[in-house]
Amino acid sequence: MKIDEKVAEFSLPDQHGKVRSLSELSANGPVVIFFYPLAGSGGCTKEACHFRDMAAEFAAEGASMVGISTDSVAKQLDFATKNHFSYPLLSDREGAVADIFGVRRRLLAKSLPTKRATFIVDSSQILRYQISSETNMDVHADSALAALRSRAW
Repeated sequence: MKIDEKVAEFSLPDQHGKVRSLSELSANGPVVIFFYPLAGSGGCTKEACHFRDMAAEFAAEGASMVGISTDSVAKQLDFATKNHFSYPLLSDREGAVADIFGVRRRLLAKSLPTKRATFIVDSSQILRYQISSETNMDVHADSALAALRSRAW
């Protein structure tokens, strides 16, 4: 995906099994989509909790958040419940949405199937921002919030 490109519509189940679509998620404003490799791992927990802790700041910018990994619905529910996430965690079991965003790993598919990356998609489903870092767990939420505040697009 490239900045200013339209993101293809997709639908995935959330941690409760409810199917969520991109058009629904972005209907009321920008949606911050963060991909993470493994629900419950140390780095992914730190990253997802940082998003959780900044929820009010994202809401103040009119944005919602959604996490995506290849973990099962049941694992996403366990992850969300243990960490008190109020935002959806989507289960991309086949990696189809990871493919859309170009974050699916091929060589390490069994151990770490998805790269750690964050995207902002506006209400017209246009990609407006992206960042990728495998090791800085805080940069995803911090940079996405800064991008929303600047609205450089």
